Amino acid sequence: MDFFTELKRRNDLLFWFGFFNLAVAIACLLLMPFEETQILGVNRWLKPFKFYASVGIMVLTMGWLLYYLKSAKKIKLYSWLIFISMFFENGLIITQAIRNTTSHFNTTSSLNGVIFQAMGFFIIVFTITVLFVCISFFRQKEFSIPGAYVWGVRLGILFFLFFSLEGGMMLGLMKHTVGGPDGGGGLPLVNWSTQYGDLRIAHFVGIHSLQALPLFGHYVSKTKTQTILFSAVYFLVASGLFLQAMKGIPLFF
Repeated sequence: MDFFTELKRRNDLLFWFGFFNLAVAIACLLLMPFEETQILGVNRWLKPFKFYASVGIMVLTMGWLLYYLKSAKKIKLYSWLIFISMFFENGLIITQAIRNTTSHFNTTSSLNGVIFQAMGFFIIVFTITVLFVCISFFRQKEFSIPGAYVWGVRLGILFFLFFSLEGGMMLGLMKHTVGGPDGGGGLPLVNWSTQYGDLRIAHFVGIHSLQALPLFGHYVSKTKTQTILFSAVYFLVASGLFLQAMKGIPLFF
């Protein structure tokens, strides 16, 4: 409870928005057993569940980390941009699920095309916001936390940004599966392809550097060097998963 109290104190907006996303994710999860409609071979509530859960965790993490920036004006601006962009991004995803159709790479009608373009706009806004967050952390020289933790935060945000851009590659391919069509057999819950390469795996591992590297820097690492070395290994693992997917090889083969 002390953790959540501190999280709310640090960033009230992102605290409530984060838990809003997690609440919607739980609602989607509860709806799955009673839903027969499938989209690309999976329960129609699966994608909204994954996105709301992921965004919820990301938003709460950002709320915690932004606190370390000294500029209250920047923190407020970044927080509102994250809120607005992700509120509409996830809102469009769940809207398409309600309409029984896909959200990403969907240009099958004028409306679906407009929705997909709107999603792209909000992702661009979010990505630019995170870029400025990253720059702010690297430009700020003095922090109230140890150097090992600072570098975990810096590199966590940097890698999060880098692997978020992988979404642009999926956009170029108009799918996330390499070597076959989207849909088909996949791992439970995450639905990563068990037959072909899947770019979502490296994307998932990469963006969760936002949590993994700061946690390592805070709880495990004793020095800045240790954090940087661990981050380098983490980056290589995520990059290896990306190369594996690009070769059309499933995670388990």
